Amino acid sequence: MPVQSLALQTGGNAPIAQEGRVEVKMEWLRSLHDVDITCFLVGENGKVPNDDYMVFYNQSADPSRAVQFQQLNDKSVSFQIMLDELPSQIEKCVFTATIDGSSTFQDVEGCTLVASSEATEIRYDVTEAKEEKALVVAELYRYKGTFKLRGVGRGFNGGLKPLAEAHGVTVEDEEEAEVEVKQEPPKINLTKIDLLKKQVVISLQKKNIEHEKARVAVVIDASGSMANLFSKGTVQRAFERALAVAAHMDDDGVLDVWFFGDRSMRAASVTENDFEDYVKRTYPAPRFFRGLGVGNNEPAVIKDIMKKYTKEEPREDMPTYVLFFSDGGIYKDAEISSLLKKASSKNIFWQFIGIGKANYGILQKLDDLPGRVVDNADFFPFDDLDKVSDEDLYNRLFNEYPSWLKEVKRRGMVNQ
Repeated sequence: MPVQSLALQTGGNAPIAQEGRVEVKMEWLRSLHDVDITCFLVGENGKVPNDDYMVFYNQSADPSRAVQFQQLNDKSVSFQIMLDELPSQIEKCVFTATIDGSSTFQDVEGCTLVASSEATEIRYDVTEAKEEKALVVAELYRYKGTFKLRGVGRGFNGGLKPLAEAHGVTVEDEEEAEVEVKQEPPKINLTKIDLLKKQVVISLQKKNIEHEKARVAVVIDASGSMANLFSKGTVQRAFERALAVAAHMDDDGVLDVWFFGDRSMRAASVTENDFEDYVKRTYPAPRFFRGLGVGNNEPAVIKDIMKKYTKEEPREDMPTYVLFFSDGGIYKDAEISSLLKKASSKNIFWQFIGIGKANYGILQKLDDLPGRVVDNADFFPFDDLDKVSDEDLYNRLFNEYPSWLKEVKRRGMVNQ
């Protein structure tokens, strides 16, 4: 049966399915700042049953998993909605958009929602310029035994906070956060890093190490082959996910940062109070293309990290956890192997993350690297980091770290 294609106008509605699966995609052509898409699952009163029914980049499914979020790329997201599995108290799914920074939706070009079922595809173009920072785009709602889609296109002043509160999500003000209030329900904090920290804690709890502290560093490959990942924001998002680890695990919430190409650069350390556009501010595109060179020199940055944590600022009471992002092209296998063997007597754990499809050299053989005091490194690759959920990423990040931590404590290499 051919798929029926419909164009929806603001205020209009159209039936899409009675049952089965509906995919809702949101995409845009250009934006000066990040656009975040959220689905609120609301009841007859227009409110979510609780904060778990707000589905977005850091809470990728509702409790029933009837609605699941996926980041397709930096300008496109998808929601998979299983109509038969929607809880009976949910009357509609409300799809919204918010924009970071100083931009409004007047600065967003080509914003479009496409809803698809087995028999119908509905396209809704958000054509009217909006001066607001938040937007209710469309609603998927129950109607006489079927589901319909309505184009809304309504703006909210003030961004995500009033938008979330309008749909029943409890939002914590910064001033309110400083005052302890008894007998109130838990509040969700909507900053990116705080939301990511929630998933960090969950992953650490699974390993029974949620109270362990560590100094945290991130290393970012800035070689020439990384240009596309810098330009489309993948590097900034990887940095934010690393910062959430430091915000929870480091006693001061500080993330130390390195960039490397042919040469190594020790960048300014950062906390969750100053994370927005950090990569762009610290290593902007003009500098990127001629700053550290286009090649890969992992030994240079490994040596500088060891210098900082073993000579300049050694601490016997706290380990160091290094997240090392690279898109491959690794060829200095012998030197990297030698350095990791030397580092195995220190209280530093090296977590390498591949974010491309290139040659990862010795990193793919770390589990079999002989001659180390302890197994001090782990590696796993992702072809597309933006398509990996926070839950999957953090579970992988803390796969081997707990056993390393237990061993170095047993050997007296960490005196906590």
